[in-house]
Amino acid sequence: MRPVLRTPSEATPQRMAQLARLPLFLDLNGKRAIVAGGTDAAAWKAELLAAAGAHVVVFAEVPGTEMRAILVRDPASFTLHPRAWTDQDLPGTTLAIADAVDDAGATAFVAAARAAGVIVNVIDRPAFCDVQFGAIVNRSPLVIGISTDGAAPVLGQAIRRRIETLLPPTLATWAAFAKTLRGAVRAALPTAGQRRAFWERFSDRAFTSAPGNTDTLLAELSAATPVTGHVTLVGAGPGEAELLTLKALRALQSADVILFDDLVSDEVLELARREARRMLVGKRGGRASCRQEEINELMIRLARQGKRVVRLKSGDPMIFGRAGEEIAELRDAGISVDVVPGITTALALAASLGVSLTHRDCAQSVRLVTGHGRNGDVPDGLDWRGLADPHTTLVFYMAGRTGPAIARRLLTEGLAEDTPVTIGAGISRAEAKCWHGILADLAAGGFGAPDARPVVMGIGQAFRRQLANEAVQASPTQHAATG
Repeated sequence: MRPVLRTPSEATPQRMAQLARLPLFLDLNGKRAIVAGGTDAAAWKAELLAAAGAHVVVFAEVPGTEMRAILVRDPASFTLHPRAWTDQDLPGTTLAIADAVDDAGATAFVAAARAAGVIVNVIDRPAFCDVQFGAIVNRSPLVIGISTDGAAPVLGQAIRRRIETLLPPTLATWAAFAKTLRGAVRAALPTAGQRRAFWERFSDRAFTSAPGNTDTLLAELSAATPVTGHVTLVGAGPGEAELLTLKALRALQSADVILFDDLVSDEVLELARREARRMLVGKRGGRASCRQEEINELMIRLARQGKRVVRLKSGDPMIFGRAGEEIAELRDAGISVDVVPGITTALALAASLGVSLTHRDCAQSVRLVTGHGRNGDVPDGLDWRGLADPHTTLVFYMAGRTGPAIARRLLTEGLAEDTPVTIGAGISRAEAKCWHGILADLAAGGFGAPDARPVVMGIGQAFRRQLANEAVQASPTQHAATG
């Protein structure tokens, strides 16, 4: 077949969009670098150059506090000349940085540096710079640089913080380990396809564990079939994505499959790895849902296929989430499992209201109690006399339908009728609502049937201020739909 000739207008589109700056990584190890100026900004640049292995020559007639501190801290990396720089100081230098006080000083420094063939940077003056410093994520030898072309340095710092939350510190160890493995990998895996598969598995493992023995790692990651996977039980918190822990976020970003409860918010799921398969396995009273046995079997089957499974549970997985049963089943099946705690709804409720559940004037203990038994009614076997302690803050989970019955039982055991009650629905979410009243109102049915949002009920003197602040705003029946 004859090749097809295209006119310029039909040519293949440009593959790389235009770059404001070309990101390059400069080797300064053992090289000479100059910093002209003794300010704090100059000190930060000097310390950065030294961290990259350069020997830094500082020209400063009066070094500032920060500059003096780094010179004392690491004298082998710095040489101080307590004078102004001259043209003769620049030859033989790889990179020169100045903190110039005015345009005239900047112009002179840049001209001298370029005449000597030196790369030059003037701090906070982009127009005078051959190169610019961006925000840095340091997992050396893995280094990430972020540039906004000088337009918005604070935005660059914000982006750096976001990236750092996704990259565990152990990546530095993995990156260094990769250097030592390259020869062994090439010797053990003769084809490019085998080596690529190895490094893909290596990269996946780097986000989930610490590197181990070289021979063991080579054997595991070179296998034609995947090794047994792993299950992580992750607390999704009450719903707001920003309440996730960093460890939870990393687990979601490295998962192959996510088995999530019905109460997990879309906002949290959006943070998961795009390629991860998402499977709803929620259990809700009165609705079609997965049985616990089916969830256990699914986790085991997926892990045996070599998958990294995240079992994503609303709130904290160890609080009324049947995590104990799941952990036992996984361990009995020989599947490794770990737990990432989450912010349980009781704490989210307290935070949203500014309430201390153990305020020393109100309560000396907190009890988290399930308000929903196997039969859908109030659980059997609760210590009602102990629960009626006026110096304890009670938080009932899953009590949307059983709240009045719980209140009546507590009144029977002697808890005061005017004991404050707060009922929250959708805590930390956009649709969050709360009802504040007293135990007698709740016992009389002042809290109606809840909707689909998760409901949590707090009882005790810790909620007294909320009751006083909102007593005039609405009656209990006006808030019946908040559940």
